Amino acid sequence: MATQASSDGALIVPVDGFSYVRGSTDIPLSESTIGQLLRDTAKRFPDRQAVVFREQGIRWTWQEFADEVDVVAAGFAALGIARGDRVGIWSPNRVEWLLTQFATARIGAVLVNVNPAYRLSELEYALNKSGCKAIVCAERFKTSMYVEMLQELAPELARQSPADLHAARLPQLRTVIRTCDTETVGMLCFSELVEMGRVALETTQLDAIDATLSAHDPINIQFTSGTTGNPKGATLTHHNVVNNGRYIAMAMRLSEVDALCIPVPLYHCFGMVLAVLACVSVGAKMVFPGEGFDAGAALTAVSDERCTALHGVPTMFIAELDHPDFATFDLSSLRTGIMAGAPCPIETMKRVMSRMHLSEITIAYGMTETSPVSFQTSTADPVEKRTSTVGRIQPHLEAKVVDPSGQTVAVGETGELWVKGYSVMQGYWDDDARTREAIVDGWMRTGDLATIDADGYCNIVGRLKDMLIRGGENVYPREIEEFLFRHPKIQSVQVFGVPDPKYGEEICAWIVLRPGEAMTADEVKDFCQGQIAHYKVPRYIRFVDEMPMTVTGKVQKFVMRERMIDELKLSAPPTA
Repeated sequence: MATQASSDGALIVPVDGFSYVRGSTDIPLSESTIGQLLRDTAKRFPDRQAVVFREQGIRWTWQEFADEVDVVAAGFAALGIARGDRVGIWSPNRVEWLLTQFATARIGAVLVNVNPAYRLSELEYALNKSGCKAIVCAERFKTSMYVEMLQELAPELARQSPADLHAARLPQLRTVIRTCDTETVGMLCFSELVEMGRVALETTQLDAIDATLSAHDPINIQFTSGTTGNPKGATLTHHNVVNNGRYIAMAMRLSEVDALCIPVPLYHCFGMVLAVLACVSVGAKMVFPGEGFDAGAALTAVSDERCTALHGVPTMFIAELDHPDFATFDLSSLRTGIMAGAPCPIETMKRVMSRMHLSEITIAYGMTETSPVSFQTSTADPVEKRTSTVGRIQPHLEAKVVDPSGQTVAVGETGELWVKGYSVMQGYWDDDARTREAIVDGWMRTGDLATIDADGYCNIVGRLKDMLIRGGENVYPREIEEFLFRHPKIQSVQVFGVPDPKYGEEICAWIVLRPGEAMTADEVKDFCQGQIAHYKVPRYIRFVDEMPMTVTGKVQKFVMRERMIDELKLSAPPTA
C-alpha cells in the first residue's frame, strides 16, 4: 500500500483512499531500560529538581532521586527479589510507589500494578495470577483498608515472620511491605526496606545486574478488566513504555524546563507512562499534589510550583474549572498537558484552553495493551483538530481501520481500529488463548470503532463491544454480570452504560429475579460493596420480567440503553 509523508514531515498520512497510517521513523527507538533512562537523565541534570510529593514534604533533585532508587533496589535484592520475580504495588500516589516502580526495574523484577480500588476477590485474583513474591502496600486509601484486606486473605501474617509468609490463599506471596512506619505483625515497613538497602548497597552489584537486562524483558503487568470475567494482565517491556514515554513528551514539546502536575493515578498507564516516564525521558519536574485527586490541591500545586503542564481525565479538568475558588489560582504558567482516559467533551477542551492557559494541551488515545498511547494530537495541530480528534499516529507505529473481515476500509469509513509496532504488549500474562484473540499477526485489535481522515487524524466513534468508560476507568459489563450472577436471587442480568455529564458514562443493570424472589436496588449495591471496585457498582438498577431479544435469542443492549436514556431523561455532550 502506498504511503506519503505529511506536509509537516511528522508522520505518514493515508493515500490511495485507505484508512491506514504509519508513523515517522525519523527519531530512532531507544534500547534503554527504565533504569538506564533514569541514570542518563540524572547525569544530564543532576541538580535540577525532579520529584515533588507535596503531601509528604519530599523534594528531590534528579541525582537524589536516582540515589534513592538504588537504595530501594538494593533492599529488594537483599530480600531475595531477582530478575523476573513479580512485585505488586498497591498504593495511592505516594513516593513509595515511584521508588518501587524504578527500583524493581533496576534489578529486572516485574512490577504488578494493583488498582487502588480493588477489593478482596480482585486482589486475590491479581496476586495469584501474576504470582507476586512481594507486595508493597499502603495502610489504606479512602474507604479501602489495604492492610486489613491482606490480613483477611492471609491470616497467617499474624503468626509468621516478615519476608517468610506462607499463606494458603496466596501461596506465592512471601513478603508484605507497608508504606508507613507503623509496625504490623508479619509485615515489613518500607523504612525497614530502605535501611536494608543502605546496608546492602553496592552500586557495582546493581550495575552488574543491570548489564544482564534487556530492554525487551517484561517489566510491568497491568491488569485490565476482561470481557469474560477475570482481569487480564497486559505484560509490557522496558522497550514498550520507555519509548512511549519519549514520544509522548515530544508531542507535548516537554523539556527539562517544564514542570508537570500529576493528579492522575500512578497505578494506571496515564500516571506511570504519560506522566512519569515522559518526564524522566526529558528531565521535566514531576509534581504530585496528593495521594488522590482533589481539584483544589491540583490547582494549588500548579500555582505554587509554577507548573507548565497538567494531566487529567475530563472529569478532573471539569472539577478544576468548577472549583469555587478557581479565579483565585494563578495558572498563567500553564502551557501544555494531556486530557485522556475517557471521551473528551469538545466544550470542556475549549474551556480548558481558554480559561486554564493550556493553549497547547493535547489529547492522547490508546489502551494499556499498547503501552498505552498510539494516537496523540501535537501542540502544532490546528485547534479544531485538537478539540475534535485524538490526533495522528505516534512514531514507529502503524494503524488501520478494518471491516469485520479484517480488510482495510476507505478513508473516512468506520471500522475497528488495529495498531501495530513497538508499543504492542508481549501478551496477557499466563493467558495464551486471550493473547491470540487480541493480537493478529502483530496487530493489536483495540475493540474501538474509529475513522481516519485524509490528513491522518483519528476519531474514536464508539466501541466494538459494550465496554464503557466511567470517569477514566474501563468497565467491562461481563465482569459485573458474572459477579452479580453469584447472588442466589438473580436469574439473569445485563449491564450497560448510559450517558453521564460528570463521569462520561454510568453503569446500569437490568435484572431478572428467580421465580418467587424479591429484591431491592440497595440489596444489589450492598452485595457489591467490598467485593468489587466502587466504580463497577451499578448506579442505576432496574428489575424486569424479561430482556429485549432478537428472534435468534441475542440480548439487545442498545434497546435497554435507549429506554433508560428516555426514562432518566439523559443526554451526552458531543465528544472528541
